[in-house]
Amino acid sequence: MRIILDTNVFLVSVLPRHKYWWVFQAILDGEYTLLVSTEILNEYQEKCALKYGLDIVDERLDFLLDLPNVALITPSFQWRLIYPDPDDDKFVDCAVAGNSDYIVTNDGHFKVLKAIPFPKVETLSIDEFQQILVERRKPRT
Repeated sequence: MRIILDTNVFLVSVLPRHKYWWVFQAILDGEYTLLVSTEILNEYQEKCALKYGLDIVDERLDFLLDLPNVALITPSFQWRLIYPDPDDDKFVDCAVAGNSDYIVTNDGHFKVLKAIPFPKVETLSIDEFQQILVERRKPRT
């Protein structure tokens, strides 16, 4: 499964004591491939540094980029589909270029994607993402 994490989802998942640590832990466990672009990494770094400090953010990001299930994507086209918040377009561009299955986000601006037939970009809330991971972990009989 190829996933993009919106910054707000990434932000709440990077600390072990946080309720959503399972998102980060699932990356570490290789349960999905995380797709990122340079623009996304820059935003992760900026927002997380403001909240947690630069040291912890740089440590997490450096570690992430060394994982075999983290892919750095270089989008070659800007789709400009998130008209309510154009700053979120970087996630769509990465999703299309990286052939992602989902963008995991709780940001309402991404709802516009449901009405756009091409390119089709699927989104999940963090809770829906958790349900998918739980289902995938169930033993198959």
